[in-house]
Amino acid sequence: MPRQPDFDVVAAHRFFAADCFNRAWDLITKTDRTAEEGRLMESLGQASIFHWTRRPDCTDRNMSIGYWQVSRIAAILGHAAEARRHGETCLAYSGALDPFYQGYAHEALARAALVACDAARAAEHLAKAEALLAEVTDKESRDLLTPDLAELRRGAG
Repeated sequence: MPRQPDFDVVAAHRFFAADCFNRAWDLITKTDRTAEEGRLMESLGQASIFHWTRRPDCTDRNMSIGYWQVSRIAAILGHAAEARRHGETCLAYSGALDPFYQGYAHEALARAALVACDAARAAEHLAKAEALLAEVTDKESRDLLTPDLAELRRGAG
């Protein structure tokens, strides 16, 4: 029988879910990332999802965000099939969520399609994301999604 750890496991998962996500995000935004940092970024994104799945308060929203991030990471690293797979998982978790999360799921799938050089599929997902953006009423959420879609529009055009 495994020994009970002498620390609060729930608190550890709470800490590492957010810490790994934030550290991966720092690497996503880093412009001069090394190959080793790319591998670390990938591991951190996956670790964040793992720790979320061990939290009793994990929701579809948390999983949608986590899978969006790992899809983005895979796209950055040029792994089109992996980016698409994670984007599809993000979309599955986003199905009952508000349009912001669904829009970001399609943003992930559009980005994955661009990496795969599939302009038609990228345009299809981008159009779905833009239609969902029109339904987002929260200004802060709109301000997050809008520039990402504009970036993709430039890449798809």
